[in-house]
Amino acid sequence: MKKSALFIILLGLLSPLAAQILQWTPLFATADDTISIIYDAKKGDGGLVGAGEIYAHTGVLTENSKGSWDWKYVKTAWGQNTPETKLTPLGDNKWQIRFHIRSYYGLPADIKATHLAFVFRNANSSRTGRDTDGGDIFLPLSAPGMSFLILAPQKRPAFYNVGDSVHIEAVSTNARKMRLFLDEQLVSHSQSDTLAFHALASAPGKIRARIEAVDSLGASRSLLFYYLVNAPLTVQPLPDGAQFGVSELSPTQVILALQAPQKNFSYLIGDWSDWEADPNYYMKRTPDGETYWLQLQNLTPGDIYRYQYWVNGKVKIADPYAELVLDPANDKYIDAATFPDMPDYPVGKTEHIVSVLQTGIPDFTWNDSFQRPAQEKLVIYELLVRDFIKAHNYATLIDTLDYFSRLGVNAIELMPVNEFEGNLSWGYNPSFYFAPDKYYGRKQELQRFIDEAHKRGIAVILDMVLNHSYEQSPLVRLYQSTMWQNPWYNEKSPNPDFAWGYDFNHESRATQQFVDRVTSHWLTTYHVDGFRFDFTKGFTNTPGNGWAYDQARINILQRMADHIWSVDAAAYVILEHFTDNSEEKKLADYGMMIWGNSNSNYNEATMGYHDNGKSDFSWGVYKKRGWSKANLVTYMESHDEERLMYKNLRWGNSSGAYTVQNTATALARMEAAAALFFPIPGPKMLWQFGEMGYDYSIDKNGRTGEKPIRWDYLDDPDRRRLFNVFAALIKLKQKHKAFSSADFTTSFAQPVKWMKINDDSTNVLIIGNFDVVDAAKDVTFQHAGEWYDYFSGEALTLNSAQKSLTLHPGEYHIYTDAPLQTPKTKISAPDDKTVGRLLLPQNYPNPFNPNTTITFSLPQPEKVLLSVYDLAGRQVRQLVDSALTAGQHHVAWDGREEHGRAVSSGVYFCRLRFGDEVRVRKMLLTR
Repeated sequence: MKKSALFIILLGLLSPLAAQILQWTPLFATADDTISIIYDAKKGDGGLVGAGEIYAHTGVLTENSKGSWDWKYVKTAWGQNTPETKLTPLGDNKWQIRFHIRSYYGLPADIKATHLAFVFRNANSSRTGRDTDGGDIFLPLSAPGMSFLILAPQKRPAFYNVGDSVHIEAVSTNARKMRLFLDEQLVSHSQSDTLAFHALASAPGKIRARIEAVDSLGASRSLLFYYLVNAPLTVQPLPDGAQFGVSELSPTQVILALQAPQKNFSYLIGDWSDWEADPNYYMKRTPDGETYWLQLQNLTPGDIYRYQYWVNGKVKIADPYAELVLDPANDKYIDAATFPDMPDYPVGKTEHIVSVLQTGIPDFTWNDSFQRPAQEKLVIYELLVRDFIKAHNYATLIDTLDYFSRLGVNAIELMPVNEFEGNLSWGYNPSFYFAPDKYYGRKQELQRFIDEAHKRGIAVILDMVLNHSYEQSPLVRLYQSTMWQNPWYNEKSPNPDFAWGYDFNHESRATQQFVDRVTSHWLTTYHVDGFRFDFTKGFTNTPGNGWAYDQARINILQRMADHIWSVDAAAYVILEHFTDNSEEKKLADYGMMIWGNSNSNYNEATMGYHDNGKSDFSWGVYKKRGWSKANLVTYMESHDEERLMYKNLRWGNSSGAYTVQNTATALARMEAAAALFFPIPGPKMLWQFGEMGYDYSIDKNGRTGEKPIRWDYLDDPDRRRLFNVFAALIKLKQKHKAFSSADFTTSFAQPVKWMKINDDSTNVLIIGNFDVVDAAKDVTFQHAGEWYDYFSGEALTLNSAQKSLTLHPGEYHIYTDAPLQTPKTKISAPDDKTVGRLLLPQNYPNPFNPNTTITFSLPQPEKVLLSVYDLAGRQVRQLVDSALTAGQHHVAWDGREEHGRAVSSGVYFCRLRFGDEVRVRKMLLTR
């Protein structure tokens, strides 16, 4: 050996980062060596320059893991700061770590490690800011015997221009001679363990190099790589009608276009080039220097084609406009039943996420008869697919649509479903804006869910995150080390108080074009009915925390809304804004809806606390804000707030024997809150399972962690009653025009709260006592005469408009001056054998033979629906759906699902519905 220590740039096909520089000794380290590694932060991507502490998140690649780049024997969980992973500062932004490899990782003697894997980070445990040096770094290990490294080109393949000098250098152990072949022509040889050669890049093309080392016994080993000499760019306008992403000209021809200003060149790589850069796929550039594009011919309709853009020979990115992408790190955890026939990732051929194109796919056939609910009548159900149904897929969500119909909501808001980082996420870390995240299912299933919702009169609203992205976004990765050049993002957020990831620059023309493409895509391809835009307070470059009135931000949002309405004039535009009321009013007057958070106010009321007006939920009333339009989407709970029932049970107030920390009492107070929530004119929103009194903390399993799915709550009579009350109130709001009246008054500041609605069809007075003691209240009705209690049906005759009412704690009433159909809310308590009129085998809850008989009795002729459901709320079998005579009925169930599939052992629910009533019973099935 002539060299004992060398700077090695660990790039080429192994490293997903573009400039990580390490120095290590020994150069040809094996798993049984002690290795010293020096990391130079200045030669990385700049994220750790000046860091006070640096830690190595580290593991190894083994022979079995190398193909998929799975880390093994990882030292610590992400973010753990331990002395043995802490680097020693050497000064000048250089840091050192030293350890015996096999002992350090606890690597068994029979396991062969091929690489050491690192992410260098500071003491911050987050991975979302500038607190790491980019991504994974893989340092190669040597096997015993002859080994050698290619020292130049440092990045392989390397890219050159005509006339450049191509320096090739290699070093080996135990070699007595080395030879270099270019396109299988011998061009240089050495009678030692090093070889150096300078070739001239004389003409455009791809050159394949082979370096061979031979030891004293004549054994040889070769390393192969290739380099490219770029041809002069072809400058040509993008053909008419083509746009960024994939433009399908015919089932056999597409144009692919990438917006990449200030980049020098790009190759299209993929299945057609065996994932190598190839002169045949060297992309053209538009005259403005902004876009690289290429036309592909002779595609086979229906075939899957995987591809990436390789820009400047440094970064490989998937198409930002792709509708399907493949993620080597996360796709393997997706259930095959959720996404059947997922295309394979090209393991060992490339790195990072790849995009997929497929031509000749028929358009989805839509039901075109859907009429969207009026904005002021909206009752939106916000849900996270992951935590709503156990199967976490669109197919199962379709099966729950009857549940939404029974509840009466007329809109479902899905938390972000476009591709986000990881699988188990809330979705506020978006990466690909045109691709549905595969964790929830295929594109066609999402389309079918939306179409089936429309058939039931239910709108579908998408939560869309256009304030920020993270490192996985191809728009970020394309400029990650040169963010000042990025046409879509600010180099730094102008709002440091509220900054996440990389901040979109909404004043940029490129961002505005991108935003418009995103919204148009979801409106036209998926027929969504509108959007809830996350953190629109951040859609500005005005410095500050975003609270103050900002005309520049208003202009940005109005421009965005105008484009949406140019595509779909009736689309909903909902903003999570939280700025000064004067700005929110202006946006509401323009036709947008604004989120109205009344969580803490309603929760103080349900808990029974009223100090300093904390339980005053007047700000959830659009008129109290001085607005002229009912465009305030008020909510008691959203994904982002603590659950009301959790706080009720943990911190609820009490007086004597009355305590809000009793579950039945707390649920009853939720009824009272709902009675003075849904009827308020204007759109409303509820968070999933709020209608059942969901009582797990938002911080269960971590704020964004998975939460228990509790469909079994419906078996509890008190929770079932709460569901029925919610359903009755929602029906009341939507069926009677009085609840869209602009003539109403509220008094929400005191423990006894009331609201009056005046309408030519029906006058309404709603009152509730949110104290924990009895309360007497003098109430002025709109007039004397007959009034009717909505829930009891009882008449109240008033000789005078003045009436003194005494209300027990949690008691509430909805009075109308016209009789309305009284809703059924009472639920019978179950015993061991029956629920109402549904009978099960006498040996319940012991295991029973799947060939069983389910018996139910009807005192009078009824139309009944008898079904079996699993714990996820998915219908397993429909046994009866018909009108039946009075008397007992016996239905055999053979323990099989629809389509002839056998169910597994477990708990199931038998549900009997007759009229508006439901009877539910658990069944334990074992095989």
